[in-house]
Amino acid sequence: MKQVWLALSCAVIVAGSPTSGQNAGPAPAPPADNAARVIADAREAMGGDARLAAVRTLVVTGRTRQVRGDNLVPIEFEIQAELPDKFARRDEFPAQDQGPTVIGFNGDRFVQIPPPQPPPARPGGPPPPTPQQLEAQARAQLGNAKQDFARLMLGLFAASYPSHPLTFAYVGQAEAPQGRADVVDVKGPADFAARLFVDAKTHLPIMLSWHARQPPPRGRGPGGPPPTGAPAPPVENRLYFAEYRSFDGLQLPTRVRRAVAGDTTEETTFDRFRINARVDPRRFEPAG
Repeated sequence: MKQVWLALSCAVIVAGSPTSGQNAGPAPAPPADNAARVIADAREAMGGDARLAAVRTLVVTGRTRQVRGDNLVPIEFEIQAELPDKFARRDEFPAQDQGPTVIGFNGDRFVQIPPPQPPPARPGGPPPPTPQQLEAQARAQLGNAKQDFARLMLGLFAASYPSHPLTFAYVGQAEAPQGRADVVDVKGPADFAARLFVDAKTHLPIMLSWHARQPPPRGRGPGGPPPTGAPAPPVENRLYFAEYRSFDGLQLPTRVRRAVAGDTTEETTFDRFRINARVDPRRFEPAG
């Protein structure tokens, strides 16, 4: 799989390109139904529409190793989801003196436990955030949580949910020494845009790429309004899905690697998937 990751890093979109040396005009757009075919084939490879549609709740446990400077920080996590509109990830940091954190959403409410605290006021320092700034920050955090959910669901189920509806458009194929991947553009609310790579032979998702500003490390969310000044330019982010295994009749990835601007920032192992297990409703309630 590492070889596939390296090959995809150099992948070239080849579908629709005119043959070298031909004096051809613009290549015709790929048929619109190709995207539906790729997504349908992916869902069939993952277990079929009937099994996937029957998923109502999901509980996932695992481990993440996150790069922070020169350190590799271990994180133990549990994801709980009640589809289509409740999602929460709880992170614990065994090597750090800090309690667990929860990030997610419940419908149109952002969930963060413990709640963010504004920085203490000090003489000559910035004024406390205004209610408008706090409201804008909450909207941005809710949007980020829903986008994280959408990216994960693309890798797990090749699915779109009403809580963050997606549209798909076929791009072509990426060619690599190990084979080819079908490429699908994915768009959603709040300028959500990504590109999904699906193995043309196994029909399983193998990579998702998008451009975004680098997020803060898990468990280190901002406590006040967004910092002022010129924001950093967006950089390419990639999620690589690998080592698929069977869970309750579904083929699900058990290893996910995240790379930002070409550098690995996280490696995640999913140890266990529990399909339609009982979830804790308190997990989806914002802190008081």
